[in-house]
Amino acid sequence: MALSDMKCRNVRPAAKLQKLSDGGGLQLWAQPSGARLWRFAYRFNGKQKLLALGAYPAVSLADARQARDEAKRVLAGGCDPSEEKKQKKAIAERAKETFRTIAEEYVAKLRREGRAEATIAKVDWLLSFAYPSIGDRSIREIDAPAVLKALQQVEARGRYESARRLRSTIGGVFRYAIATARAENDPTFALRDALTKPIVTPRAAVTDPKALGALLRAIDWFDGQPTVRAALQLMALLFPRPGELRAAEWTEFDFDKAVWTIPAERAKMRRPHRVPLAIQAIAILDRLKRISGRGELLFPGVRAPDRPISDNTLNAALRRLGYGKEEATAHGFRATASSLLNECGKWHPDAIERQLAHVENNDVRRAYARGEHWDERVKMMQWWAGYLDELKASAPEGRTLETALGPTVAS
Repeated sequence: MALSDMKCRNVRPAAKLQKLSDGGGLQLWAQPSGARLWRFAYRFNGKQKLLALGAYPAVSLADARQARDEAKRVLAGGCDPSEEKKQKKAIAERAKETFRTIAEEYVAKLRREGRAEATIAKVDWLLSFAYPSIGDRSIREIDAPAVLKALQQVEARGRYESARRLRSTIGGVFRYAIATARAENDPTFALRDALTKPIVTPRAAVTDPKALGALLRAIDWFDGQPTVRAALQLMALLFPRPGELRAAEWTEFDFDKAVWTIPAERAKMRRPHRVPLAIQAIAILDRLKRISGRGELLFPGVRAPDRPISDNTLNAALRRLGYGKEEATAHGFRATASSLLNECGKWHPDAIERQLAHVENNDVRRAYARGEHWDERVKMMQWWAGYLDELKASAPEGRTLETALGPTVAS
């Protein structure tokens, strides 16, 4: 006898499983727990099988009958309804594995690994260029031409370096998808030579000793924020990466041991980096502490004291001093120190490289170069500070005074 909606609704649980037949193989199973489940009983290749059609009342009697009839049509076509259901489910699951979904997982993995927030923000920014064209596509369906199209849209804006980095980032997402069994190949591998190679322009740096002396005098005469002046002075003395200095906190400095320890999470190479502090650097830090020593940051922003000064602040200060972007940059102090320290011939190249926080690319050589040359670096940094003092003392004043104070008025 066929079921009615009332009978389905009023069936009560019993001690044993109850099977109520609607005919044509459709059954409502009333479980002792109170659950009511639709099942379609059928035979395929001589074997008795069951197909789950959902739970009542979420799946109504009419819906269950329609699902039974669809399963019968599949049977009539010579296919197993259970296998077809599994295939449809697998296809639906794969459809959810879009590039955007897996990219978000990849970014979350980077965050768990302790990557710097600035790095994660850059990855997010790069991926945002890919989302419009491939973000909502199944990652299994994305091939090299599809990725190339996304990259060429970035190239069309003249951003060749961004396109190159985007290719690398997309490759990271695909390799993560391969590792998690959701992709079989990385299409970016075939695109290594398909992009326009950017013309690399080195960051401007002052490497002539006389010009460096003039720059140092100009910095001392800088009439802007005293914290910015101190930051530029310390960039010249300590030559860290600008981001490492901008976000420096007072707790990182041990004045008794005269050392600044940059924590791993802020260092580019994800490992702590120690910087010996020359007497001149400590003097600058002492003056700076009277200004910003009550807070956590050495260089708090003017409008947001809980955040460090921006990326552009130091370069803007150099522009204000009259140095164009083709003449000097904050990052360029690293090239300045590297060039002049190597040229003087007083210090082992490895000591200079360690102070620049460069990592040896050769695995064997790195294994034998674990010593940090600390004692030599302490001497080198004090010598460097004295050398800068000498350059500054012998530098002409013309450009410095004119830049800092403006044109003089003839008497």
